[in-house]
Amino acid sequence: KEDYYVTAGRFVPFKRLDIAVDAFTRMPDKRLVLLGDGPEMQKLRDNPECAQQEYDLLLNNEKPSLFSTLSYQTDDDIAAPYINVNRPRIAILREEGVNGQVEMAAAFDRAYFRTFDVHMSDILEGRVSLSDFQGIAACGGFSYGDVLGAGEGWAKSILYNARAYDEFSAFFSRDDSFGLGICNGCQMMSNLYELIPGASHWPRFVRNQSEQFEARVAMVEILESKSLFLDGMTGSMMPVVVAHGEGLVEQRNASSETLLEQGNACLRYVDANGDASEYYPLNPNGSALGLNGFTNDDGRFTIMMPHPERIFRRVQNSWQASEWGEYGPWMRIFRNARKWVE
Repeated sequence: KEDYYVTAGRFVPFKRLDIAVDAFTRMPDKRLVLLGDGPEMQKLRDNPECAQQEYDLLLNNEKPSLFSTLSYQTDDDIAAPYINVNRPRIAILREEGVNGQVEMAAAFDRAYFRTFDVHMSDILEGRVSLSDFQGIAACGGFSYGDVLGAGEGWAKSILYNARAYDEFSAFFSRDDSFGLGICNGCQMMSNLYELIPGASHWPRFVRNQSEQFEARVAMVEILESKSLFLDGMTGSMMPVVVAHGEGLVEQRNASSETLLEQGNACLRYVDANGDASEYYPLNPNGSALGLNGFTNDDGRFTIMMPHPERIFRRVQNSWQASEWGEYGPWMRIFRNARKWVE
């Protein structure tokens, strides 16, 4: 019995679909006709400008959108000299709804910290004091169900509770303390700007321009700053996971241009050419100049909306560069913290 088959297509290294009949290409670069009314429906559901930008981007994406250009080696363990030194204590902070504490603890543990799970109720009820820790890492997830301003609700539990207010104020005022805020933790710490020395210029974070929760992989560039977490990483570009509904930067006491000029902005979204991007979905929240990470004046406290703790190992990344070793590029920020302590 004779087999009958039709060659439907072949894999190519580009995100492009050409439909051919009898070896003649009939629809080059018109693949989005297959989406039918999808883009128009997206314009009704989401921000129409963002929907159009995403549609246009799909029509013009011959150049790979994910890449890795690093100023360091991913497996260069700069914290290795401190393996046999007493591990500094770091509080992995979480609140109701936060779900990123396990990954955060794992990343800091790999960088030779002693990690402690600290729920906000432990501080509010006096069971735990931040004076026992050298660092804090405020995690992301869905604090308070991402309502009441997402991380702002978390911040208010500190600002309007005398014990918590005193604990955090004293911690931030020490000259040997440091902290990292991710996603909800970023939103929370941005609203504690009055307690953190050198953070009065930090913005707040509001609803994404797309009007949707954005969970995707985006490209970022490490900017020159004093952030202890990003030491030695300036100019590096690599993918990072984002997952937030409120990441749009809203200026508070300084413009985005000022934050960039003064070195307080430390992270920004970039396009396939490595240029700062405000284009959706390369910039998933629409922040001006692509900014999505900030540090205080002396670099001890850094906040960012993306989730580096979720991809500190190579195998956690959906896209990987061939030159990466066991660890991905983001392991460096945790090792930098360990080096800074010494």
